[in-house]
Amino acid sequence: MIISMFLAHLIGDYILQWDRLAAWKGRELKGVLAHGVIVTLVTFLFILPFEPLWIEGALFICTAHILIDASQLYIKPPIAPLLRFGLDQLAHFTVIIIALVWGGYVEVGNLTGQLTAVLQNDRIWIILLIYAFITMPVWVIIKFLAYGLVKGAPPDFGGTNKYVGIMERLLIATFVAMGQFLLVPLVTLPRLVVEWPSLKKGETAVYLTELLASIYMAVIIGLLLTII
Repeated sequence: MIISMFLAHLIGDYILQWDRLAAWKGRELKGVLAHGVIVTLVTFLFILPFEPLWIEGALFICTAHILIDASQLYIKPPIAPLLRFGLDQLAHFTVIIIALVWGGYVEVGNLTGQLTAVLQNDRIWIILLIYAFITMPVWVIIKFLAYGLVKGAPPDFGGTNKYVGIMERLLIATFVAMGQFLLVPLVTLPRLVVEWPSLKKGETAVYLTELLASIYMAVIIGLLLTII
């Protein structure tokens, strides 16, 4: 249940939140509610294999998710976008943990023992969680880091090369997990060769930062997969 709830969050809050929905959510309460419906459906789907009657916990997570997102339409503190994003995710994760403690799935006094049990018994779920994290969540993190470090500005989430980057990270992490390190350049070089000539002036630094961060995170995740 622990891993499934965090996996549900990654899928509902990232993978199933496409660009137009994200923009709509940032403008109107209707967009927040539409996103909330998706998060709710995914959350209930992921409790089915473990505790299909844990309705109150799932509703708590989903209601809190909607309230956190809705509050950002009206509360906009003058802080860096990356910090605001981090606080948003911290709030969502805190809600999930509270719900799991409330439901008896997490014992605060035995976190080490529970973590060990999860690593031993839920290996497939952990791998699914890691691969879900590689996709849209890592893309969002990379965007915030690149634009924040290079331009000191909010990220531009436009463009379609995010899907190419997602596929690259999935392949790189898999190859690293298999010990095939020499295949990593073969994955990364084609896009660099094709897209480099078309880059606009002033975008080179952001592009390289995103590319290097993407490769680095994929390699780290691939190494993590080798020890699970």
